[in-house]
Amino acid sequence: MAENRPPDSSRRSESSRRAIHDAALGLVGEVGYPRTTIEAIAARAGVGKQTIYRWWPSKAAVLLDAFVALGDRAAERSGGGEAQGISDTGDLAADLRAVLRATVDELTDPAFEAPTRALAAEGIVDPRLGAEFVQKLLDPSLRLYAARLRAAQEAGQVRADVDPRIALELLVGPLTHRWLLRTLPLTHAYVDTVVDYTLRGLTPHGDAPVIS
Repeated sequence: MAENRPPDSSRRSESSRRAIHDAALGLVGEVGYPRTTIEAIAARAGVGKQTIYRWWPSKAAVLLDAFVALGDRAAERSGGGEAQGISDTGDLAADLRAVLRATVDELTDPAFEAPTRALAAEGIVDPRLGAEFVQKLLDPSLRLYAARLRAAQEAGQVRADVDPRIALELLVGPLTHRWLLRTLPLTHAYVDTVVDYTLRGLTPHGDAPVIS
């Protein structure tokens, strides 16, 4: 005779969290962040709104947690639980172009753009959320850039006096500025030019290769 066991509450909780995450990301992409509400997230996820408030203090916190979980799932699908780092082929310019082009593709993907913009905006007016946004989403990526530039220093491809943490901002800062303010289109060609200009200042004698 089969043993009657109570429902696994941890599995049910994880299922609810996943449904809430998916609902939050979907709604922000469909109707925009201002029109996304806790009530709407709860309705789509099939949970009570008190369930959401028990785990998160605001819809911004839900969205941030959903984004972090999305990144974790992507890392698991790629075969590793943590970020794998920027490729080191020995060609610094090519490696940076590749990762920044991928960043452009992600930032201009409608599925990612709306929630990313919402979190960036909320982080400006909510210092606590902003700090969490930086800690959980931005810093892990920035550390990968710093590590790649440090490896290039050790290989003699970047000047020894360069601070990698500052240097990486020469690469990601222009992209962020153009994307956030929509000053001009964010394209692969723009990425290539940013890498070219940046490496002319970072490499010994400014001898980074010209991008044709």
